[in-house]
Amino acid sequence: MAHETDKADLFGGIALGTAALAALLIANSALGPQYDALVHTTAEVRIGSIGLSQSVEHWINDGLMAIFFLLVGLEIKREVIEGSLAGVQKATLPVVSAIGGFVVPTVFYAALNWSDAQALRGWAVPAATDIAFAIGICALLGRAVPASLKMFLLALAIIDDLMAIIVIAVFYTAELSPLALLLAGAGVAALVALNLLGVRKPSLYVVVGVFTWVCVLKSGVHATLAGVAVAFAIPLARRGGASPLEQCEHALKPWISYAVMPIFAFANAGVPLAGMSLSTLAMPVPLGIIAGLFVGKQVGVFGAAMAAIRLGIARRPEAASSAQLYGIAILTGVGFTMSLFIGTLAFEDENLMAQVRLGVLAASIVSGLVAWLVLIAAARARPPD
Repeated sequence: MAHETDKADLFGGIALGTAALAALLIANSALGPQYDALVHTTAEVRIGSIGLSQSVEHWINDGLMAIFFLLVGLEIKREVIEGSLAGVQKATLPVVSAIGGFVVPTVFYAALNWSDAQALRGWAVPAATDIAFAIGICALLGRAVPASLKMFLLALAIIDDLMAIIVIAVFYTAELSPLALLLAGAGVAALVALNLLGVRKPSLYVVVGVFTWVCVLKSGVHATLAGVAVAFAIPLARRGGASPLEQCEHALKPWISYAVMPIFAFANAGVPLAGMSLSTLAMPVPLGIIAGLFVGKQVGVFGAAMAAIRLGIARRPEAASSAQLYGIAILTGVGFTMSLFIGTLAFEDENLMAQVRLGVLAASIVSGLVAWLVLIAAARARPPD
């Protein structure tokens, strides 16, 4: 079972990386204008007099990513109730490490962009870890990464995503529509009622969830949060088999790994490199992202983890050395999907968004490569148990 999970994580990471590389190559080829036109093409869904009109990019970022956040919400709920975050003892190390890995990168970014109010809107971009890429790299490393460290990374990334959800809700919300917000609240209340009444048909949650998503989209709050609301409402209680939450998670995982995230990567990673040079990476926005993801993440995660272990409030992951823990801390600097997503919320200016893409790609590649080397070296240096 664990072997099958590792293979799924590996193939999901490969699909994501392939889509990102394809976008980068196409955007810098003769097909670049067609790629840009495709991403910005307007698509409309209409039922009678009610319609939604968005660009393809917005349909992906507001629609498909809501499905991604639905899966994230399901994982958070399951892990908190009965998984690696159930109980204070299990949760302390990943929670403390995630907080350190969220705060320190934002400080790095803010310090380098403090004088520019517009650039400062991207302060949360380097705070997020990409679960798919990070876990995929761990799967590729195989036994060089102990199972306890993989669980630590997964739990940390889940907490990381939860903090990102809170940041999106609080700091990246547009002007609110009271009526749409009220209707969205009614949708959430209906989801809670379905849960309390013991309704176990996932289809009913999906119908109410789509209604809630449309209302949230119109309310000014980012539409992806509707996915989290639906996830938290789906029951985990089992009655002679898998729970509705487990059924949904199992059904969604392949679609997220092999369709939603690669499509998002393809639509958002295509940055034209014409006119850019190494000096572009030294501009405040990309430099802040690189410093935050590559330096801030490892300093925050490893520093917080070691402090918690030394203070005796948490235990080091079983069969893992400090060097291996440090390698995982570096790996959290792979921020690809979530960092790009927060960037799309922070900036509307295409020039700034191009800098965000460049910074995220550079930091994620460097973090992944350095983490790979450190984890390989740490595994060779550690005597067998």
